[in-house]
Amino acid sequence: MRDDPRQLLLPGAEPDPEADAVKRLFAPARLTQARLVSGLTKAALAERVGVSAAAVGQFEAGVTRPRAEQLQRLSEELGFPVTFFTAGRPHEHMDASMAHFKSLRSTRVGERARAVAYVEQVWELTHALQKHVDLPEVDLPPTQTEPISAARALRGHWEIPPGPFAHLVRTMEVHGVVAMWLPVSKEESARIEAFSTSKLSRPLVVLTPDRADDVYRHRFAAAHELGHLLLHQDVAPGDMQQEKEADAFAAELLTPRDEIRADIGNRVRLGDLADIGRRWGVAMKSLIKRTQELGLVSEATARRHYQRHAQLVSAGLLQPEPVSGYPGELPSLLTQALSLAEQHDFSMRQLADELKWPLPHLRKLLGEQGSRPRLRLV
Repeated sequence: MRDDPRQLLLPGAEPDPEADAVKRLFAPARLTQARLVSGLTKAALAERVGVSAAAVGQFEAGVTRPRAEQLQRLSEELGFPVTFFTAGRPHEHMDASMAHFKSLRSTRVGERARAVAYVEQVWELTHALQKHVDLPEVDLPPTQTEPISAARALRGHWEIPPGPFAHLVRTMEVHGVVAMWLPVSKEESARIEAFSTSKLSRPLVVLTPDRADDVYRHRFAAAHELGHLLLHQDVAPGDMQQEKEADAFAAELLTPRDEIRADIGNRVRLGDLADIGRRWGVAMKSLIKRTQELGLVSEATARRHYQRHAQLVSAGLLQPEPVSGYPGELPSLLTQALSLAEQHDFSMRQLADELKWPLPHLRKLLGEQGSRPRLRLV
């Protein structure tokens, strides 16, 4: 590895005076965050920059500070301006132990760390927007320990009428929960799955692209994470029992047992479940499980229904519906907040400059735009 600063610049280039100033105010946590968001290990970044992996580790630990020339190369390789690495801006540290990851065993450590780094940045984005727009207050009922009671309490607290729970994600945002798309590949997000955290100043639910082609799976994932926010605020994440409780919460929230039992009736026909599932906004496979939970069918009958369901899917007779066709299920709180700010002379470019992010990165974190909660200027 090369540590000679003269080898860190293009021929004829001179150190940037701005980088020389930034090195005195260098924030180690910013380097870690930018590296994780970029999906790079310390060794990979070191190779690109021309220093040792130990040197990158020392930069991130605050043992040493990068020289101006090294800051320029870090900026170029990580895609953030040099000023991004300056201390003094609001920052909320988070690690994987602060989030409810469903697939801890199948998720790579680096992928979890990258996802958490994105969450840190969404917190910063939310904090920045709150200076200009009054976001909805967080409005969740008190924490409960029993999933069924918690789901019923939430429906009552939010005054959800009997019947299907329409516009789940939009309703979450209206009540102050930030929802976001995780801006990673579909393959990577399939290993991570949706996750959530209540350890920041505002609860946050992360939804993943692997569910975007099936609105029913997407809705159940959102309801599952909402369950974690209500049931497991003060519990260390990672317990499989917590995942079962969050599933039970989601099932009751989306298909309250007394109402869905009455809708299905005593004679459970597979064809009827498809229509009922569309009406309630849940997957047919979820309804098969629900009929067994409610004692409407035997284990053997449920197994036959699962087999028939798999045959219908394999034959292409059951096609998933993408979430893009359901605006009420698309995260939109932050894009709505920015849109309102833009109406009052605060542009996306100004927001990017305030965050010290490149504009394309801000656009990526804002994600898709859908129906929006009502907001007002501060």
